Order: sequence, then structure tokens, then C-alpha cells
Amino acid sequence: MTYDREIEIASQLAREAGALAVAIRDRGPAALGVEHKAGDEPVTVADRAASDLIVAGLRAAFPADCVVSEESADDLARTTAPRVWYVDPIDGTKDFIRGSDGFAVMIGLCVAQRPIVGVVFQPTSGRLFAAAPARGAWIERPDGAIAALAVSTVADVGAIRLVASKSHRSEVIDEVKSALGIANELNIGSVGLKLALIALGERDLYVNPFPKCKAWDTCAPEAILHAAGGRLTDTLGDPVRYDQADLSRPRGLVASNGHVHAASLARLASLFPRR
Repeated sequence: MTYDREIEIASQLAREAGALAVAIRDRGPAALGVEHKAGDEPVTVADRAASDLIVAGLRAAFPADCVVSEESADDLARTTAPRVWYVDPIDGTKDFIRGSDGFAVMIGLCVAQRPIVGVVFQPTSGRLFAAAPARGAWIERPDGAIAALAVSTVADVGAIRLVASKSHRSEVIDEVKSALGIANELNIGSVGLKLALIALGERDLYVNPFPKCKAWDTCAPEAILHAAGGRLTDTLGDPVRYDQADLSRPRGLVASNGHVHAASLARLASLFPRR
């Protein structure tokens, strides 16, 4: 199965949702209607409008599938459903509110509880990252050019180019850098864009020790990273799961080009002990 229709629909919806979100932001701060959810996480009118657009589009195109969005009620049918879409209408909402470009629209499909189709669209740059079985991972640029994605060949831990959070960065990241001897760090809001940059070969490692990420934060970018040759686990090296009632990632995330993954986890073991 090629999943061509899934990619076509997801890409179209991501572009439409991204354009809608930017149009709302362009009306000015008052138009965003910023509120705060549990954990003091911001949500805007644009988040909800983009979510409604994507969810409606997916349900119309694939009525038998389960669809779960960050901005809609959870559906526990996802734990056993053969196909589940995970939607983050605006990943990196704080960057979005600030007017910066570190946010993305993310749409991912899990089949048999594993991410296999992913679209991460950055509206301000027009770059779309995608992956599907038998097609690998690729980037579509604003001029229509398409190129395959492949992770870097960096294998020396000391040469790692780290990508870290812009809004949630803490002193733990300084400890990570010290343990690994990292000097090169880039900060951006969206989890999806962080993993996309690793898939693009521009970054090599992302470490997030906190449990804030949810399934909709990881599904699409994990599909892309894996297809590009990278790896995503929790901080203990175990796979990220999609078949549990808990949508969160309680043991954080580590994403890499694959070449530095095992060595990085070994050096970070004292920071993230198994509990």
C-alpha cells in the first residue's frame, strides 16, 4: 500500500490550516483570543479553527479512521483502532503567538499503533516535510522542488549539533550539553520542526526530559524521522508507544540521527535514571 491518498489529503489540509492560522494571526493580537489550558499551555482561536478544519477534512476523507486532535476530546477507541490520525493544529503555539516562525501544523497516521505517515508543515517558510511507506521521507519547498530527507552521518558525540526548546528550555539542557560535550545548540519552538531538522540532516540530537509532549506531538515527526534514518525513544531508550490510555510521554523524548543515539543515552543515564 502506497498511502498516496493519505499524504495528498494530509498535505492539503496542513497547508490550508497553516494559511488559516497565519491569516488569523495577521489580524492582530486581539484576534488570537489567547486562553490557557491545564499546565498553563496557551491555546488560541487559530488553534481551534485549524483543528476543526483538519479534523473535518480527515473524517470526510477517511470516515472509518479514528481522529484525535490536541484541541478536541480524546477518543479511547484509538488504543485499539487499526488506523488513528493524530493532529496538532499548531505545534509551537508560544512561538506562533509571539509572531515568530517556530511553529508547524502536524498530521500523522498510526497504523497498527505505529506512525507510518507524517506531514509537518511550516507555514511561514512554506516548507513541508513528509513521509510514507515505500516513499521514504522528503521535503517540499515553496518553489515546488522536492528532495529526499536523510539524517546526518555525525557519529562523534562531541560533534553533535543539538536542537532544543525555545519556550521550555531549562537548566537540564545545560547538564545534557555538559555530559555530551556539546557546544552547538539551536533553539526552536515546535517539536515537529526539531525532528524535521534532524531528518533534514541539519541537526543531530534533541533531548526533552519532560512529560509535556503528547501523541500528537510525536506521531507525524516520528514517521518522518524514522523514514529519514533517525531514531526516537524515551529518555531510557524505550520505544514511544501509541497503544496506551495515557497520551503523554512521561519519560520524555530523545530523537537523533541514529548514529549518536546509543552513546548519548549511555552518557545521559545518570541524568535520567530508571524509576
